[in-house]
Amino acid sequence: MTVKNKKILILFFLAVCGLLGYWVWLFLRSVEIVAVHQENNYSDVLVRSFPPTDKGKISWWLENKNMLKEKYGIPKPDSDGLFTVIFWYFDDGYKEEGKYDRLCFNDMKPPKNCIEKNRVFSVSDSKNMGVSFTTHDEIYRMRKNGKIVKDESD
Repeated sequence: MTVKNKKILILFFLAVCGLLGYWVWLFLRSVEIVAVHQENNYSDVLVRSFPPTDKGKISWWLENKNMLKEKYGIPKPDSDGLFTVIFWYFDDGYKEEGKYDRLCFNDMKPPKNCIEKNRVFSVSDSKNMGVSFTTHDEIYRMRKNGKIVKDESD
């Protein structure tokens, strides 16, 4: 093997190690909850990190729903037991309303009471559909037996 081939092999190995290290970091970092905004049975949770995979997001919810209830009082179901919890990325902090499509919170005084609409995950419970998990491009439903299945209704 020539010196040139050895250098290429070493660079390739280092690149693979770097990518693996990045993925391990993504999966092991903890979710940082910055704020929770509540209006009726809707809860908006602002986070700075979240699991990258659909399975990771759903698992995180299942493992942390009791903590969210105890610490933040969410979900807050209405009289019929219905609720929606939406997790939003909060990397850039609060903004002024100015931009065309920002989510603004009524429980804060303007001008900096809005965020960019960068939804990462949501959980809802309804009479017709039961518990649903919505990720970037998929919907999963929890069956009565607790099994979670991808919605194939498209």
